[in-house]
Amino acid sequence: MDAIIQLIHVSKWHDRKAALSDVTLEIEKGEFVLLMGSSGAGKSTLLRMLFGEEQPDEGQIFVHGRNVTRLRPTEIPYLRRKVGAVSQDFRLLPKKSVFDNVALPLLVQGMPEKDIRRKVTEALRAVDVDHNKDQLPNSLSTGEQQRVCIARAIVNGPVVLLADEPTGNLDPEHTREIMELFKLINARGTTVIVATHDPHVLHHVNRRVITLVQGVLLSERRIGQGVGL
Repeated sequence: MDAIIQLIHVSKWHDRKAALSDVTLEIEKGEFVLLMGSSGAGKSTLLRMLFGEEQPDEGQIFVHGRNVTRLRPTEIPYLRRKVGAVSQDFRLLPKKSVFDNVALPLLVQGMPEKDIRRKVTEALRAVDVDHNKDQLPNSLSTGEQQRVCIARAIVNGPVVLLADEPTGNLDPEHTREIMELFKLINARGTTVIVATHDPHVLHHVNRRVITLVQGVLLSERRIGQGVGL
C-alpha cells in the first residue's frame, strides 16, 4: 500500500515545551489507526498539523501527496476538502439546523444547491441521523450530536478522517456505536485516525495502535491492517 500520511522528524514546541519530539511516522491508505496517549501527550497537536491548523517547528508532513508544511494559507481550504475532522466539543452552530450544519463546508465551496442537498442527505443517512435533519443541535443527545459532526466531516467524501477524542463526552454504549461508525467509514476506503486517551476504545477497534508519551512516539502495535480487517 502507498503511504497517505508521512511525518518526517517532526517536532513542535509550545511555550518552550516539546509537544512533539522528532516524530517519524507513515500511515497507509485505507488504514484505521488509534493514536493513544494521556492528556498532553501530543495527540491533538499531531492532528492539528495534519489538518493544517498548526505548522511544525521542524520536519516535514505529507498528506495525500501534498507537503502540508509548504502550503500557502490560501491552499489550506483545498487540503481540508480531502481531510475531514471530528472533535470532542462538537463545534455545531446552535441556531442552525442539523442539515445546515452539515451543509456548511459545501456552502463555503460555493457548491450548487442541488448537489448540496444530495450530499448532505447521503451523509446524514450514512450516520443514521437523517430523521433529525430539521432539528437544532441542542435538541439532540450527545451521541446524536457527535453523529452530526461525523456527517459534516464526511460530507466532502474525504480520503482521511481525523477524530480527536470523539468519545470523550459519551457513555460506553454511545462510544461503541461511534467506533462502529468509524469502522464502517473505514470499510468504504477512508483512512481513519482516532486520537484517544481511553484504553476501553481498544475493545471496539482491533487496529494499529500508536502510543505517544510526552510528545515522543513510544510504541506501535499492529493488530490488523487495511480496509475491512
